[in-house]
Amino acid sequence: MCEPRAARRSAAGPPLTGFVCVLLLVCVSVASASLDVGNNETRRTAAAETAEDPHHPTNSTGLKKAFPVLALNYDYVRKPFEIALWILLALLMKLGFHIIPRVSNVVPESCLLIGVGLLVGGIIRAIREEAPVLNTELFFLYLLPPIILDAGYFLPIRAFTENMGTILVFAVVGTLWNAFFIGGMIFGVCQIEGAQLAGVDLLSCLLFGTIVSAVDPVAVLAVFEEIHINELLYILVFGESLLNDAVTVVLYHLFEEFSHAGTVTVADAFLGIACFFVVSLGGIMVGAIYGLLGAFTSRFTSHTRVIEPLFVFLYSYMAYLSAEVFHLSGIMSLIACGVTMRPYVEANVSHKSYTTIKYFMKMWSSVSETLIFIFLGVSTVAGPHAWNWTFVILTVVLCLVSRVLGVIGLTYIINKFRIVKLTKKDQFIMAYGGLRGAIAFSLGFLLTDDNEMKSMFLTAIITVIFFTVIVQGMTIRPLVELLAVKRKNESKGSINEEIHTQFLDHLLTGIEDVCGHYGHHHWKDKLNRFNKTYVKRWLIAGERSTEPQLISFYNKMEMKQAMMLVESGSAARPPTHASSVSMQNIQPRESARGRAIPSISKSREQEIRKVLRGHLQNTRQRLRSYSRHDLLVDPFEDHVSEVRFRKQRVEMERRVSLKLLGCCLSRGPDQEQEEDPL
Repeated sequence: MCEPRAARRSAAGPPLTGFVCVLLLVCVSVASASLDVGNNETRRTAAAETAEDPHHPTNSTGLKKAFPVLALNYDYVRKPFEIALWILLALLMKLGFHIIPRVSNVVPESCLLIGVGLLVGGIIRAIREEAPVLNTELFFLYLLPPIILDAGYFLPIRAFTENMGTILVFAVVGTLWNAFFIGGMIFGVCQIEGAQLAGVDLLSCLLFGTIVSAVDPVAVLAVFEEIHINELLYILVFGESLLNDAVTVVLYHLFEEFSHAGTVTVADAFLGIACFFVVSLGGIMVGAIYGLLGAFTSRFTSHTRVIEPLFVFLYSYMAYLSAEVFHLSGIMSLIACGVTMRPYVEANVSHKSYTTIKYFMKMWSSVSETLIFIFLGVSTVAGPHAWNWTFVILTVVLCLVSRVLGVIGLTYIINKFRIVKLTKKDQFIMAYGGLRGAIAFSLGFLLTDDNEMKSMFLTAIITVIFFTVIVQGMTIRPLVELLAVKRKNESKGSINEEIHTQFLDHLLTGIEDVCGHYGHHHWKDKLNRFNKTYVKRWLIAGERSTEPQLISFYNKMEMKQAMMLVESGSAARPPTHASSVSMQNIQPRESARGRAIPSISKSREQEIRKVLRGHLQNTRQRLRSYSRHDLLVDPFEDHVSEVRFRKQRVEMERRVSLKLLGCCLSRGPDQEQEEDPL
């Protein structure tokens, strides 16, 4: 009888944890709102009593006031206290959801967080208090940059550059198609008398179509990384969500200006096209400049390792703010800054600084994403709303239809130029994964209050967001399993794969040179040569600027393999045997050492030998897929790998000794005498 009760108690533990977290979040939100109202009423009452009472003691006539032993001054710490509580309780929500595997495996985390926001907002509204709203300044200046920086800094560069043409077609042409198709169709329906939408003009419809046309990177990150989709589909949809920011910004400001002016000329249309190139290329240029400055600064931080992570975060945030000052694309600026900065910064900073950058960036982006979805639910309840069944249903249907038609039509054209074709399954996942999120809500919130249709637009935008994030986000995992879409490959790159990849790159570059065709590989080789000859010498300190690319990759690969080995806890061979085998196979002869690695000093060579002796092991490893909520242990923290290897060697030697001793005892003394020749 005891075991079933214990099982029932353990099964009821995680739901109870989630319920307690929700209750705490509600209580703190209500308490913060009520305390604010109560403090204001107390101050007004005290001021009124002081003014009405002529005998009230003052400094000049009254008695001496007693020294306050304990005082309450909540107003002094109100704002930072409530911010810290919101972040703390949002993280408790996140922790509680991941403790419950039955819920987290079925419902995406973003849907659960929106549900918590709706619950909190409903309770605050029920007690007639003012709920916090996800305004535009909070979203664009504080919550969005960490998510984009994390995505841009750890962006898979090779997959992104190889599919750059496809991503640009979907980001530019696809966004233009969605904006004009949705806006034009809505304007056509508004002309019908029965729809009761005669007051909506064409420019307002195009402005609304622009807002709901762009795929949201926050929503795509939240859903696609949980289902572990393959790298091609992930980079296509996520790359589109990053690069369509420039198109959305230009169209939004363009239609907003046209709606105020009332007239549109041909010159305005050409200026809008020029504005697109200024916004996109200007944002990339600003981000690249700050990225180079950050890389150059990290060259001189060898004596002050503590401040190395701060330079990465501050230069990136300054790039975003500088782009926003001139109405450039802040998202593209952050991506360019992270992509430009990362290879040089990683070569300059220490391993502990790199671990700090990685962990803090993941933590910051996770907190921002959690707060965005919770605030989105709270803001939904806060309103204001103007519900129109025709407009809302039409918007949801047109978003789905335009996405499907756009993906099918553009893929038909793109497949004529791609070597790896996009299949029907890929097209379906790309069309179904076009999620909308908080960016659309914030752009709708930016509309001026004199716009009569603002409340109706916000209601339709929130409905589209909820439909895409909740309905499509919950059903995309079963559809991926049903269609047997290829998942993400969990195998890590090896030195053999890197050698053959570089060989094929050089071979394809040579073929293009022989044929006289200046293609992708030709310009990539030119860029690599320029980077190695000039840029690395200025941005990377010490001998790493002249280190061969293969040696650098091998060093990073062995670090990752040692980290995965320690994390998996699998059995390993004793280091002594691995060291002898490794050194026999890879140590070059003295006469060939100078020819093989001419640019490596003695100290650097000894460091590489140490890496090979310590980490080159032929073992079976349990490789894990990437998760935004599960970061692996850094191999350089407290020399965990070396301690683990020593423990495994001692354990293996102990087992071998016990086995030999058992064999000797089982044979007995008679068998030993028969085998003994003496």
